[in-house]
Amino acid sequence: TPPATAEHLGKHRQYWRDIILGVNDGLVSTFLLVAGVAGGGLSTTDILLTAIAGSIAGAVSMCAGEFVATKSQDEVLKGEIELENKHIQKYLNDELLELAELLSLIGIPEDDENDDSPEVGTGGVSLRQQLLSYYSNNPNDLLKIMVALEFGVVEEERRSPWVAGATSCLLFFLGSLPSVVPFAFVTDPLDGLIAAGVATGIALLFVGGVKTWATRGRPLEAAVENLVIAGLGGLLAYGVGVGFDKLIR
Repeated sequence: TPPATAEHLGKHRQYWRDIILGVNDGLVSTFLLVAGVAGGGLSTTDILLTAIAGSIAGAVSMCAGEFVATKSQDEVLKGEIELENKHIQKYLNDELLELAELLSLIGIPEDDENDDSPEVGTGGVSLRQQLLSYYSNNPNDLLKIMVALEFGVVEEERRSPWVAGATSCLLFFLGSLPSVVPFAFVTDPLDGLIAAGVATGIALLFVGGVKTWATRGRPLEAAVENLVIAGLGGLLAYGVGVGFDKLIR
């Protein structure tokens, strides 16, 4: 359990999805690629070229995919916010009724005529009534709280398409390197595959540990989970490569 004084991750926490997805995808998919073609009997040079091509293609694909997906999601959200703003301008009372229902989600109790609890302030005005009165006179703030409660979004948590795309691209490329670099220094494909497997395994253990620093979870469990997924995938890819090689030769 983290201490009460532990700092939150801060403004970059919304990009942890892109960080973990990028590096994990680079590590796993590139290793599966080289395992498959190594099992298929390709030479070291051919495997290296395949790995480089896969690394570049994967990084570009991650960048484009994350950029388009994040931009599309942000455009959908902007459209919803614009519509919500029009609703507030034209149907203020209806929006206040909706807000009254949403307030229960954040622990604001419903009014009770017989309630003598501290939520009832001076003059017998409840906290809920005070909030509804405030937001009825402040439409801009009403829009903010409706976006937060109805859509589950606050401005600080919105993701930039450029940052999401660049982060995924860079981390995918870095994640692919353990499966690319070994084949530049060996002549035997099997030696290269073993080196790539060891390097990828160490990197996956490290990434699993870093992930739990952010999630405050169990480092060993996350590291082993990463390693098992990649290991099983690598065995499957290598087996498919061997089988395909025997099938066509």
